[in-house]
Amino acid sequence: MPSARRILGMVVGIVIIGLGIALFKQSHLGNDSISALNMRLAEMLGISLGVQNLCTNILFFALQFWFGRKYIGLGTFVNGIGVGFIVTAFYDPIAAHFGPAEALGLPVQLLWVALAVPVTALGASLYQTADLGIAPYDYLSLGLRDYTPVPYFGCRVFTDALCALLCWLLGGLVGIGTLICAFCLGPFIQFFDRTFSQKVLQYKPNN
Repeated sequence: MPSARRILGMVVGIVIIGLGIALFKQSHLGNDSISALNMRLAEMLGISLGVQNLCTNILFFALQFWFGRKYIGLGTFVNGIGVGFIVTAFYDPIAAHFGPAEALGLPVQLLWVALAVPVTALGASLYQTADLGIAPYDYLSLGLRDYTPVPYFGCRVFTDALCALLCWLLGGLVGIGTLICAFCLGPFIQFFDRTFSQKVLQYKPNN
């Protein structure tokens, strides 16, 4: 039975991830590849990001359920169902209050990206450290690693690049923010793992 500390850390982490994705979206310089693809599909289909994200995760979850049940946990469902709606809940008031960042120029857009990177990384660090299941999209690269000779890094690059390519082909936004996600989130996640998440979620009181 997972501890209340880990469950709370997982939920808080997912909420923070949603905030980070909303900040990336506000920059209008590109999101992580799967979020960018979902945003474009939502625009094309005329549905909310939350509904589109849920539909995509149902598809990915089918693969996860069939091939990688060991990666399924409470966090799989909380992330898969909730993160798209959380992004919208944060983005709508941010956009309404601050207006379009692109109208203020590249320095302001980069400022939003600079804020989004550590926020998203902190959320991902808490979510991953809680170790309560892998999000359906994140499973894709793990599943490829398990069933092919390609190492995890190569599998992750492949899934991210494929989603970015599909987003671009569909006329979606793939920009510098997408590249920054690819290269900067990892080091920041590792930093928060060491300095915060592991200490908070793996804390054991002295007897």
